[in-house]
Amino acid sequence: MIELKTPAEIDQMRPAGRLVAKVLAAIREHAAVGVNLLDLDAMAHQMIRAAGAESCYIEYHPSFGASPFGKVLCTSVNDAVLHGLPHDYALADGDLLSVDFAVSVDGWVGDAATSMIVGTPDHEDERLIGATETALQAAIEVAVVGNRIGDISAAIGAVAANHGYKVNTQFGGHGVGRSMHGEPHVPNDGRARRGMPLRPGLVIAIEPWFMAGTDEIYTDPDGWTIRSADGSRGAHSEHTVAITPDGPVVLTARD
Repeated sequence: MIELKTPAEIDQMRPAGRLVAKVLAAIREHAAVGVNLLDLDAMAHQMIRAAGAESCYIEYHPSFGASPFGKVLCTSVNDAVLHGLPHDYALADGDLLSVDFAVSVDGWVGDAATSMIVGTPDHEDERLIGATETALQAAIEVAVVGNRIGDISAAIGAVAANHGYKVNTQFGGHGVGRSMHGEPHVPNDGRARRGMPLRPGLVIAIEPWFMAGTDEIYTDPDGWTIRSADGSRGAHSEHTVAITPDGPVVLTARD
């Protein structure tokens, strides 16, 4: 069921969005060559506790997950493109790290993701990350009352096509509110003017993620980490966005 939020409820979602932005900014600052993924997860966990918030991930166990996730971050490195389960791995020079994070504050959820290069940058990785960021901005710009879900999907798909990337539509954006994942599904490619109308009070996570060489994926033996089928790298950008009469409001915006 699709739930529309009142203006007051959208305001109540802002603290979760601010905490998500704060944690992701801290991850970007601390992710460096030699830093362990488990240390980044522990840092995020401490920030959740200090804020009196709740992780959306630790007990998360959807139908596609092998077991409850058990960590508070998704840390996807290089050819790991989504749902990367933090493990004992020290970041190396040139790694492409994508971090997805969702948290609940006073019963309301914020959800966002960001990608970064650790150490020495690579032009193709920068181009890939930039494409997801451009697609996210393009999608936010059309997330206005009167448009449709397909307009968001088409905006993302157009950026991918312009950069020469294929799009996997198995995982995409989604409704956000009292729970992390809800209706509607927001594919990362589609046809403009199709799908449900965007109405005031709709809050969605918009999350373009692209792989450099394929649109095919597989899942690691850990039951969570999704990798590109050809070993090419992936990048992921995401914000939680509220549809309002005055335009889109990015609840997870980073200063």
